Amino acid sequence: MSTDTRLDVRKTYKLFVGGAFPRSESGHSYVVTDSKGKFVANAANASRKDARDAVQAARKAFGSWASRTAYNRGQILYRVAELMEDRRPQFVEAVRQSEGATAARATKVVDESIDRLVWYAGWSDKVTQVVGGANPVAGPFFNLSTPEPTGVVAVLAPQESSLLGLVSVVAPVIVTGNTCVVATSHQRPLPAITFSEVLATSDVPGGVVNILTGELSRTAPTLASHMDVNAIDLTGIAGDDALATELEVSAADNLKRVRRAPAAEPDWTTDPGTDRLTAFLETKTVWHPIGI
Repeated sequence: MSTDTRLDVRKTYKLFVGGAFPRSESGHSYVVTDSKGKFVANAANASRKDARDAVQAARKAFGSWASRTAYNRGQILYRVAELMEDRRPQFVEAVRQSEGATAARATKVVDESIDRLVWYAGWSDKVTQVVGGANPVAGPFFNLSTPEPTGVVAVLAPQESSLLGLVSVVAPVIVTGNTCVVATSHQRPLPAITFSEVLATSDVPGGVVNILTGELSRTAPTLASHMDVNAIDLTGIAGDDALATELEVSAADNLKRVRRAPAAEPDWTTDPGTDRLTAFLETKTVWHPIGI
């Protein structure tokens, strides 16, 4: 067949849940366009049932992931960065289409995203020394405080910064031993979809990261009210005070940790600091008699 008459192979992307790529339980999908409104692909429009399935997968993966050594989690995150480097052209194209960036700007975003993964990977076995330690007490006891992962974290990913923002909210959650369910940017899901394909071929165990595409109105309320979700990051609804309040009220039903929605989406190019590393850690304090 002549290449002049070849039809486009139109893609319909799936969700990423439990290390697999299921279709949405609802059977619904939606059209994803580039920054100029041109058709790019179809993406699954996740339902409430999909959100519940993703939470179940995250919970199943939590025990074994949290019990790995911090050093090993850092190694695995570094491996994700290596695979992103290998698939650089695909990520550059996804960012260019999604964010309307020039090729040079999209390349810079991909570079920063890979560097951000490496940066968080390096913190994996150091954060305990920074926020934990021995506490001075009056008495013949050792008193030690150690950070531990919170559990299953729901993450509402940034809507504008579809790759660097995504990496910046997901990496600190998982490198500290949590598992997560990520609701992606609705209009710009392609970088997250490409990221899920990298996760599936990396050393990240299935269920550690679960990615849902589609409308936040379908998934966010379920994640906020789900009794098996331990914490929620509302960064992705920056500026939407009404929805943020609604989700915070839902999260209060089982005393979730809530990272509140900022007034505006952060500048992800700045130094991330350690704030996101410690946001979803709990501190366990142990007393032990001296000499025993």
